[in-house]
Amino acid sequence: MHWIDWCVLFGTLLFITIYGIYKTRGIKNEEGYLASDKNTPWWAIGLSIMATQASAITFLSTPGLGYSSGLEFVQFYFGLPIAMLIVAFGFVPLYHKLKVYTAYEFLEKRFDGKTRLLTASLFLIQRGLAAGITIYAPSIILSQLLGLPLQINILTIGILVILYTVSGGTNAVTQTHKQQMAVIFLGLFIAFGFLYQGITSHLTTSQMFDVADVGNRLTAIDWNFNMHEKYNIWSGLIAGTFLMLSYFGTDQSQVQRYISGKSIKQIRTGLYFNAILKIPMQFFILFLGIMVFVFYQVNQPPVHFDQLAVEHVMESEYADDFSSLRNQKTTLHDEQKALMLTDFESYNTQKKEFAARQEKIDTDIKEIIQRSDYSAPVEKESDFVFITYVLDFLPIGLVGLLMAVIFSAAMSSTAAELNSLATTTVVDFYKNLTPKESQGNTLRISKWMTAGWGLFAIAFALMAQFLDSLVEAVNILGSLFYGTVLGVFLVAFYAKKIGGSAVFIGAIVAEIVVLILYFFDKVISSAIGYDISVGFLWYNLIAAVLVFVVSKLIQTFTPKTA
Repeated sequence: MHWIDWCVLFGTLLFITIYGIYKTRGIKNEEGYLASDKNTPWWAIGLSIMATQASAITFLSTPGLGYSSGLEFVQFYFGLPIAMLIVAFGFVPLYHKLKVYTAYEFLEKRFDGKTRLLTASLFLIQRGLAAGITIYAPSIILSQLLGLPLQINILTIGILVILYTVSGGTNAVTQTHKQQMAVIFLGLFIAFGFLYQGITSHLTTSQMFDVADVGNRLTAIDWNFNMHEKYNIWSGLIAGTFLMLSYFGTDQSQVQRYISGKSIKQIRTGLYFNAILKIPMQFFILFLGIMVFVFYQVNQPPVHFDQLAVEHVMESEYADDFSSLRNQKTTLHDEQKALMLTDFESYNTQKKEFAARQEKIDTDIKEIIQRSDYSAPVEKESDFVFITYVLDFLPIGLVGLLMAVIFSAAMSSTAAELNSLATTTVVDFYKNLTPKESQGNTLRISKWMTAGWGLFAIAFALMAQFLDSLVEAVNILGSLFYGTVLGVFLVAFYAKKIGGSAVFIGAIVAEIVVLILYFFDKVISSAIGYDISVGFLWYNLIAAVLVFVVSKLIQTFTPKTA
């Protein structure tokens, strides 16, 4: 990057950090630090909810999914508006009435202490690891593209987040989310403008959509019911609703964003804001990836988006074969572009043939990379797509702004995670398990816990091994735990006769079953001769139903269970 881009990048990050510290200086009480004095307006709640969910992974991996497979991933979010309505009318009134700091406080009032600690522990495990992934994911990609040591990227994101989150707690998270979302939206709209200009200087808008539809990239909905598939309308509406309900209703990183609201009306409006805007936002980000695909039909694409893989192969015994495939790819691109610009109707009838030839060359390139024993830090080449376009084609200054988008997104989600981890640790464990006279200064302990979880996230990021598609890695991790926690809450709300011991056992059983399904599905399928594997979204529904059914059975056969 040019020095101006570095100035834009670090200037933006430092401004956000200093702003967060300045705006939240002087917080001297527990409620101000953990719940922002219950004074957050609806629009700040909506932006903070969106910023918490929209990590750097969203802006690195999601455009890559759009580039490679089109709009199908948007189905993942179809259950979100349904979940938001349920949270707004089912969860929010209870949280607000009980004046809780964490979602898990409610469970002790409804069941018992061990159920509260179990669900809080599941949250700490899942979200603590996710915080590390949130830092690691953008760091590893930016390290490869910018040439910065991985450790520098991780420490930059982690330390800046710790500084303002420790300083101002929940209020600092909310204040900085406003600035970060402004940077994110500005950067994305600028990228869209440059992509559109770069494409329409060669093609008309209607031709752009014709090219984009190669491989059904513009098909957003799959109506086929298939539990083995990750994304279709049914997994999005049914299983996705359970995932979103558990995330927004029981995950403290989100619950903490809205329980700080001024009133139930303000909280609900903030939730509606996110319900309305989230799907269009994800659609827009996926469409950016599709536009990058079209852009590279009229501009020469890299032979492979992971440049380290290219360098590795060119130093191996497969260099000549790789060079031959690179020449084939260039020749095919030139042939396709020439036909596209001179006789678009002929191109349109042959575009599937071009796509098949392109796919064959790309497959051969990947096979050579694999044979060269290249160890990929990031498994999915598509995770490099959007950021490669930014670095290669955006003008000086705007590259730095788009890099600030990635770092800002990483900071926004990480800050919310650290804040919620610290709050859960302090409220559900420290204050819950120690005598009141021994608790001392809760505000001071909260700050130490925030810093501690920040250091844990940095340490995990520094030790992380390679991951598959980054956006999927986080969602899979959530699906392994969210369904169980949601099941406990559903029992709490809708099965008044089930006691704490029954739901505790039901939660343990459900969690064990989900972990077995994920880690040993192939072994079990081979043993019984039937494929039991399902898309990860369904884990949320399976676990929630299991908690409900198992706890009901236990309560039925042991009526005196507490």
